[in-house]
Amino acid sequence: MRVLIAEDDLTSRLVLEAALRGWGYDVVSASRGDQAWTLLQAEDRPGLAILDRLMPGMDGIQVCQKLRQKDTQNPVYVILLTALGRKEDIVMGLKSGADDYVTKPFDIEELHARVQVGQRVVELRDALANQVRELQMALAHINTLQGILPICMHCHKIRDDQQSWQRIEKYIQEHSDAQFSHSLCPECLEKYYPKPPMDETPADAENG
Repeated sequence: MRVLIAEDDLTSRLVLEAALRGWGYDVVSASRGDQAWTLLQAEDRPGLAILDRLMPGMDGIQVCQKLRQKDTQNPVYVILLTALGRKEDIVMGLKSGADDYVTKPFDIEELHARVQVGQRVVELRDALANQVRELQMALAHINTLQGILPICMHCHKIRDDQQSWQRIEKYIQEHSDAQFSHSLCPECLEKYYPKPPMDETPADAENG
């Protein structure tokens, strides 16, 4: 999983980078809040971000607020990292939209545990989003065979969304997983393949 570290202190940033890479994460870094915001808007943005509370350009609170204003689906999991450990500061950070809050100087094992929690949340969120997409696709697939279908009253062809007419079996095969095999209903069997009368012998049929 990709993790963003936004930390203006070089020593802290290098320590975090080394720790996260040692834990197996793909790390991208920024030294300013505006750089972090740019990285978090990319298509391949990290799923988890560790943001310093105080940074030049844009602080961690501002980055978090902008993220929450923009993100409605697949939000980034945010851990705020700061030396401000007062209850008021923690409450402000969480109200800005942060998911977790770690104070400096941080314990490396505690940070690891909190990052692991964030990873589990991101993975569960992604799995749920995939399931929602699959359900939406399945619903769309079902809806193609629902509603009113124009059908010719004589040849029974169906008019599709492109206003072209096609045989009913072709339409159903294109819009579902159904497969067709040829058979005869009792009415058509009797109409097209009538049986000879039971009391008529082959000789009678030839003489007649």
